[in-house]
Amino acid sequence: MKIAAVQMVSTPDVDRNLEAAGRLIAEAARAGARLVALPEYFCLIARSDGVKVEIAEEPGDGPIQRMLATAAREHAIWLIGGTLPIRSADPERVLNASCVYAPDGQLAARYDKMHLFRFDNGRERYDEGRVLCAGGQPIAFDADGLRVGLSVCYDLRFPELYRSLMQPPCDLITVPAAFTHTTGAAHWHTLLRARAIENQCYVIAPAQGGLHENGRRTYGHSLIYDPWGELLAEVPEGEGVAVAELDPARIASVREQLPALTHRFPAALFAAG
Repeated sequence: MKIAAVQMVSTPDVDRNLEAAGRLIAEAARAGARLVALPEYFCLIARSDGVKVEIAEEPGDGPIQRMLATAAREHAIWLIGGTLPIRSADPERVLNASCVYAPDGQLAARYDKMHLFRFDNGRERYDEGRVLCAGGQPIAFDADGLRVGLSVCYDLRFPELYRSLMQPPCDLITVPAAFTHTTGAAHWHTLLRARAIENQCYVIAPAQGGLHENGRRTYGHSLIYDPWGELLAEVPEGEGVAVAELDPARIASVREQLPALTHRFPAALFAAG
């Protein structure tokens, strides 16, 4: 199966972002991708975080979700819709939700980002918890016989989430992101490659990548790693699409040669210690 990571430089205008996403999804589909993944906040990089609450949609309904469903159906692809704000029980905060659509346009899965980013180095300061509620459940789904595990951006720093998704093992892990340039330059490639190697699966990481109209700079480098940690495709900065072949035989070969997943002690044993 061909898979594609879409890189965007999203704006404060939802309509412009949906148009750009649609254009890039079509480009990925023309390249033969059967599964396409958009970046975190593909629909909006706002001038203030409060706008996420203003544009948040009800679960299962809204123009952003309808656009994703339509694109998946029109191109007959599995579409991982980056993230979008979904209303929560708290009227002042939203869920950062990754919605997955099947080739018939139906919602196949939804994962709400569990780990909320907070950073302060004296020059840059950001706290997602001001407007986001954390999700509480790991989610994986089946795409044409492949097990796909969902995660978002800051989740990447918490390997225990990915271990929980490996029961049974995933064939692909998705990491839509909007890494800051500072943290991305330091850690992006290292963390993604580690997740691929330790879980012996493909990793696809579609990202925001460039200087946004609100002044924020994101790291970009949307990419795809194979189960041995080999980099298969990458878009450094700006709009683009990274496409690669996901080969189940490659996963089986890596796991047969180095059966690390079968050598793990039960998690309960470590907890008891």
